[in-house]
Amino acid sequence: MPSRVRVRVPASTANLGPGFDCLGLAIGLYTTVEMSLLEPGEGLQFEMVGEGAGRVAGDTNNLIIRSANSVWEATGQGPVAMSVKVINDIPLGMGMGSSAAAAVSGVVAANALAGGVLSRSDLLRRAAHLEGHPDNAAAALFGGLVMVSAVGEELMWATPTIAPLKVAIAMPGVRLSTAEAREALPKQVPMQDAVFNIGRTAFVVRALETGDYEMLGWAMTDKLHQPYRRKLIPGFDAAVSAARTAGAAAVALSGAGPSVAAFAPNGHEKIAEAMKIAFELSGVSCRTFVLPVDRQGVQISVVG
Repeated sequence: MPSRVRVRVPASTANLGPGFDCLGLAIGLYTTVEMSLLEPGEGLQFEMVGEGAGRVAGDTNNLIIRSANSVWEATGQGPVAMSVKVINDIPLGMGMGSSAAAAVSGVVAANALAGGVLSRSDLLRRAAHLEGHPDNAAAALFGGLVMVSAVGEELMWATPTIAPLKVAIAMPGVRLSTAEAREALPKQVPMQDAVFNIGRTAFVVRALETGDYEMLGWAMTDKLHQPYRRKLIPGFDAAVSAARTAGAAAVALSGAGPSVAAFAPNGHEKIAEAMKIAFELSGVSCRTFVLPVDRQGVQISVVG
């Protein structure tokens, strides 16, 4: 078994409009974690650079550490002494799958160090449990577009092949935790809204498979979460309108937000800039990204 491994895990954008908690798309920003085993009694060593450095504790409450320890415990090894070094390019708490990337990096690295005893389904189940829901975790693990269903102990996932794609993302300077975004949702929704989303979700998948942006623009609409969450994000409506005016075929909240993802066959930089200007005119700072789809998911390499 290796004593040191490196894993690279992509960011992700989830929901994709109507696919609430069941669609995720891996995108090209990464968390890289190098994990190595130490001698018994050496404890835990943690180092982090990049996004979130100085904000994230390096103790046993850290999601990467908790995820790794869950694998040690599942494989009968218990918590072990380890060194964890993190290079993180995924902004934290912005709807781009940073917590899923952390959970996936921890379970995958620890599993590799343990000899690869857990299957991909086991790793997804464990990461989804730690992170709270499976859509980002599935995309981070498998790459590309992922469909996932998790109800109780049931877990099903599939990875449809999709057409070439880039995503323009606007990340407004708004702090919005997943817990806050969940709290904004109603406990019950009208039957017609549920039916609306079921139909649209099916066509989002088909549009991404075929590269049909006209279909995607029609399908990537939602009645279950965005109407409630948009009120938490100043400038959201203006950014969506600006993106469409600049050529976006479809625009959606990235995960729980506050980031906004726009889809188009071309002109991504122009669309990203239009969203940035719209947010700034609404009094909100904004960063932008134009990112390819990551089609590989988590990558593992042995170091040394």
